[in-house]
Amino acid sequence: MFKKTAAAVAIASTVAVFAAESHAAAFSAWEVARVPWGDTLNIRKFPSNGSQKQAAYPNGKVLQMTGRCTGGVDLRDISRLPVWKQEQRVRYSWCQVWHDPAQNGNYVTGWVYGRYITPY
Repeated sequence: MFKKTAAAVAIASTVAVFAAESHAAAFSAWEVARVPWGDTLNIRKFPSNGSQKQAAYPNGKVLQMTGRCTGGVDLRDISRLPVWKQEQRVRYSWCQVWHDPAQNGNYVTGWVYGRYITPY
């Protein structure tokens, strides 16, 4: 019984990894923009200024967005709008990113404030 359970867990884990990787390919690309000179955009663990900082990126860094933003905004739903309208829709929202803060292959989700991102 234990061997069957262990095998089922191993298969489920493998499927979850491949599902996450294939899902990553469907992400939207947005880039960091309008961050004041000499500063960086913080990626937070949760959608709040007081949340733990995971990483920071300068203007021009391309981010992989999950599509999910606070306030019910979905980047995939607004992707056909002109750039200025997309920026307007996320301006006061937090949007979820998929990134590798330690640059070691361990990707996690984090949140960026929409005022500082633009469609890539």
